[in-house]
Amino acid sequence: MDALTTRLSWFKTVILPHEAALRSRLRRLCPAGFDVDNLVAESLARAYTARDISRIPTGRGYLFAIARNLLVDTMRRDTIVSLDFVADLDMLRSDDSLEASLTARDELRRLHAIIETLPPQCRRVFILRRVHEVSFQEIAAQMSLSVSTVEKHLARAVMLVAKAMSEREEDGFDCNTRRAEKPAGDRGAGLRSRR
Repeated sequence: MDALTTRLSWFKTVILPHEAALRSRLRRLCPAGFDVDNLVAESLARAYTARDISRIPTGRGYLFAIARNLLVDTMRRDTIVSLDFVADLDMLRSDDSLEASLTARDELRRLHAIIETLPPQCRRVFILRRVHEVSFQEIAAQMSLSVSTVEKHLARAVMLVAKAMSEREEDGFDCNTRRAEKPAGDRGAGLRSRR
């Protein structure tokens, strides 16, 4: 993957999902008549031009910090800022621990939904090995299979889970386009048809 594709992918998955939250927060705390859309656009542009994207662990915190700094600079230039407004700027600090917790829960729900679509034996092997950490030999004995067959079921399950997660990431970013292309009943059909 070239640098531009990597940066675009990072921007779409790490930064862009937080645009609406930033706009909402800014509308609540900015004075009437303030150009929130311009501040959001400038924040997104600056986030996109980050020098080392690999060192940005949470897009929300990074984007909100940029917006906060831009807002402080704008207010410094334009007027004398009230102490209440400066105190409200702390609302732009994101609670990364809460965000991380919610993100982890969402990912776990997605993974669970994907695992449920696996063929029965693949699903059972995957859960026993990856969740309960049961050895290949024990799984083979429980399921009356050879160790080689258990390994093949696990490899297939891992491949199907990885593929489904990749497809969900793509759907998550461009869901409106994908929904228009795919009838609602067809979602996940590609995974189920391989059973």
